[in-house]
Amino acid sequence: MQLLVLHGPNLNLLGTREPGLYGSATLEQINAALRERAMALGAGIDCFQSNHEGELVDRIQAARGQTAGILINAGAYTHTSIALRDALLAVAIPYVELHLSNTHARETFRHHSVLADRAVGVICGFGPASYGLALEGLVSHLRAQV
Repeated sequence: MQLLVLHGPNLNLLGTREPGLYGSATLEQINAALRERAMALGAGIDCFQSNHEGELVDRIQAARGQTAGILINAGAYTHTSIALRDALLAVAIPYVELHLSNTHARETFRHHSVLADRAVGVICGFGPASYGLALEGLVSHLRAQV
């Protein structure tokens, strides 16, 4: 089972970006922990980060026929990107939306996601553990579909 992990804008700054809100783990540390956990679950993962919406759309489209499921932390694009939503729907790959912080406990503009209503599930508020929870949920969902 091959999975894709997409990290949106500013996530490359994890570890130094607002550690009180996002924690001290770097993106590389999160990816390494995800690879280890995925291997234990019998899955492989490909991790990709971009600050550019079009690059994320391109990576989603490239996953068609190659990827069983997607974990996506779209960052600020969660609240604005119809392009990401359309790409996810176009490839028809099950996805889980995730966030390090609890978006519902933050600014009002972060309370709405343009991705959530078509996601398998949404995980938020558990810091770096959100990634592992999302991975386990997605793998469980995919195995139930077989």
